[in-house]
Amino acid sequence: MSLFSAGMRLPRLLSCALVLALAACGTAQQRAEKGELATSSDRTADHKRAQIRLQLAIGYLEQRQFDVALDEVKQSLLAAPEFADAYGVRSLIYMEMGENKLAEDNFLRGLKIAPNNPDLQSNYGWFLCKNGREAQSIALFEAALANRNYASPVKAMNNAGLCSLKLKKNKEAEEFFLAAFQFDPANLPTSLNLARYYFAKPDMERAEFYISRVIKAVPGDQLPADVLWLAAKIYHKVGDVAMETSLGTQLRRYHAGSTEYGAFQRGAFNE
Repeated sequence: MSLFSAGMRLPRLLSCALVLALAACGTAQQRAEKGELATSSDRTADHKRAQIRLQLAIGYLEQRQFDVALDEVKQSLLAAPEFADAYGVRSLIYMEMGENKLAEDNFLRGLKIAPNNPDLQSNYGWFLCKNGREAQSIALFEAALANRNYASPVKAMNNAGLCSLKLKKNKEAEEFFLAAFQFDPANLPTSLNLARYYFAKPDMERAEFYISRVIKAVPGDQLPADVLWLAAKIYHKVGDVAMETSLGTQLRRYHAGSTEYGAFQRGAFNE
């Protein structure tokens, strides 16, 4: 999966160390009633089995083996029927399969179990954004970002910025992208989003600053054609002929049949 399919094609909903938000499970509830937070020692054998099966499901999803991934989610839910994250992963599988009704049903089931689960909130927000419901998505991103335990705030900030652009709320988009950059300056999708934003604004000085972070960090043969072409257009605008030529050479070498290289050959820098 490309680093630059940003946010974007398959959100990274869970880290390798899954946060088990088993809000409706008896042990966790009992701990909460005693004024404690559930920890790993509170997880039953069934919960641990559910976690293992869900890890497997995520691996198969990343390999686009959807049927196997769905089977693993099913086994996870058989072990722990109220495992909210399992519904979230099943939603992502259905999203990748284009089964939007099933994806939304599972997001809602997960959020019914764990309404404050930030991973579910953020990924459901991205689902809504992709399906023309951008205004609803922003509130979900903001809810996820308000949760101090959320492990992927940069992803939510970037996706909120992209959805704000779809709503033509450019200032809000810029604020989300800049917040993501401040949180993690090394995050390359953030720099790419800012480069695209400032190129469109236009503010070529800032666009060059952010695109340079991307092209310096990633070898040319790993950069998609659209990123190389964006960089070529930015360096053309700032008058850096050497960089423009170098990027054109990389387009020819790695993406000779692409529409982006065709545009470079035509000199279509203003299209």
